[in-house]
Amino acid sequence: MYEKFGQFIDGKWQQSSDKSTYEVINPANEEVIGHASKATPADVDKALKSAAKGLEVWKQTPPWQRSYIIRKIADKMREKQDVLAKWMTLEVGKPFAEAKGEVGGAADIFEWNAEETKRIYGQTVESRFADTRVHVYYQPIGVVAALTPWNFPLVLSSRKISTALAAGCSVIVKPDVITPGTVMELIDICRECGVPPGVVNLLSGDPPSIAQQLISSDIIKKISVTGSTRVGKLILKQAADKVQRVTMELSGHSPFIVFDDADIQKATDMAISAKYRNNGQVCISPNRFYIQEKKKDEFVNLFIEKTKKLKIGDGMDPSVQLGPLTTKKRLNEVEELVETTKKEGAKVLLGGKRPAGFNKGFYYEPTIFDNVKDDYTIMKVEPFGPLVPMLSFKSFDEVIERANNNDLGLSSYICTNSMEQAHRASELMETGTVAVNTPLVAIAEAPFGGIKQTGYGREGGSMAIKDYLNVKYTHLGIKG
Repeated sequence: MYEKFGQFIDGKWQQSSDKSTYEVINPANEEVIGHASKATPADVDKALKSAAKGLEVWKQTPPWQRSYIIRKIADKMREKQDVLAKWMTLEVGKPFAEAKGEVGGAADIFEWNAEETKRIYGQTVESRFADTRVHVYYQPIGVVAALTPWNFPLVLSSRKISTALAAGCSVIVKPDVITPGTVMELIDICRECGVPPGVVNLLSGDPPSIAQQLISSDIIKKISVTGSTRVGKLILKQAADKVQRVTMELSGHSPFIVFDDADIQKATDMAISAKYRNNGQVCISPNRFYIQEKKKDEFVNLFIEKTKKLKIGDGMDPSVQLGPLTTKKRLNEVEELVETTKKEGAKVLLGGKRPAGFNKGFYYEPTIFDNVKDDYTIMKVEPFGPLVPMLSFKSFDEVIERANNNDLGLSSYICTNSMEQAHRASELMETGTVAVNTPLVAIAEAPFGGIKQTGYGREGGSMAIKDYLNVKYTHLGIKG
């Protein structure tokens, strides 16, 4: 399936310089999907030179022309929705309907940034001197390295690529080895839609070595990375040597708070949607469930009842709502965390094992715990799987303090019918995003990102493009 692609450099698909490849596995059946091209250091050098050349063309391209091309990419993505979704289901394992939803969200991001291209506003500041003028304006930062993970390969690549293009930057995207085909299809759409050679480049292969070579280059002026906090810290240390601009969206450990005045039917629907999206392999997945004492039993029983109705299986089956975990490594880590949680004293209310009837594939049952304490491992380590620890709380102040007692600060979820509690809780949560009575967090028009050890910078919304621009101020004397 990967034969028509490879490395995308200077506007062309090509094999790696030594023609080496690596296997890509379908997590639903553990079969080899195909062999993707594996970049060499020579390929990385070629991509860097290509992007430097592409930058000179693209930053001179008028904003309206850039906007036209970016919007065309959004339209083409919608046209090829089924093709892109099939890649994601095969590589990630997520259900096909869910993958189609991701394509729609990714296309929206390109559409949003097509408009942002036209709205890079400068500023004229009143000068203190009669014979001078003060002008502030923005210029493209330069070549961008876009480092994307496997869990949402299309949305996360689209955020980085479309924002870079909108700002007038060229970009080198490095997809994860688990999901190269999804991103390759996106890059091919960029080619089809008239992005000039060198403006968008793709390097497929070993993530650490490619990233290290990109970051060590003087050509790269900005890095955008989505990944774990551990990886983000390593990249930040490398970027410091070159004083490169970095946007980081790293690990999350989101609290899900249900107050006793909440609509429990709606709250459980919201929890099911947010928790089991991509089988819990989501940085904004709710991982710590705090239910006010009076409603805990009702919430837990209803949540279990709804979870039992979810069908597990191959995402290409339209009746399936839960696909496999994406890798054998992820499956092993989820199993290990379940055993640790049980040993620490938690009670398994549902799941806790691999489902019966699957001889192949990285499947694991949704697992719900009770009798969990705040100091358990599962309350500190990001589960990145379908694991649900249930806890109770007495008061507003208590739950806010407990929910904020974490090094990570990406998202939080609040369920309440009180406007006062909704406002107070959302203002007090130490997270970059808060969802009140809705499972939706990441939308094209809103700034997405975290605080604390979840990183900094924002993707999405009108703020994101500023991270791809340099600010220049000119003090202009008008008398020669």
